[in-house]
Amino acid sequence: MAIQRMDNVLIVVDDLDAVIAFFVELGMELEGRTPVEGRWVESVIGIDDVRQEIAMLRTPDGHGRIELAMFRTPKAISAEPKDAPANTLGIRRIMFAVDDIEDVVARLRTQGGELVGELARYENAYRLCYVRGPEGIVVGLAQQLS
Repeated sequence: MAIQRMDNVLIVVDDLDAVIAFFVELGMELEGRTPVEGRWVESVIGIDDVRQEIAMLRTPDGHGRIELAMFRTPKAISAEPKDAPANTLGIRRIMFAVDDIEDVVARLRTQGGELVGELARYENAYRLCYVRGPEGIVVGLAQQLS
C-alpha cells in the first residue's frame, strides 16, 4: 500500500484564536498549539525566514485532524475572491458527519458561521449544508437520516 492514512489538512489563517474557537465549537478537540520556525520547516515548505504558529485539532474519534497555521513571517497571501464560490478550483470545503445538523449550525453561528446556501435534504439519506466560518473557511455538514 502506498499510504497508511490521511494525517491532516492544513488551513492557513490570520486569526488563529477565532478559527480554533470555530472548530472547537464544531466539536473538534485542540491537541496543541506551538510556534514553528527554523531551517527544517523552511526546507519542507520552500519558504525562507518562516515564523509561524500552528494549532492541531482532531475529530472526537481521533481519526481526522486539521492543522491551522498563522504566518508571522512572511505574511500570508490572500486568495481572490475572498469568499470563493463552490466551483472555484482548489479545496473548497471539509465535510463532517454530525448527529444533529440544526444544533451544529446554531452553535457555529455563535462563532460567526453563516449558511452558504440552505439546509437541504438528499433523498431519504442525508440532510446537508455548507457553513462559511471565520476567514471564509467552508465546512460541509452531513446528517445521515437512515
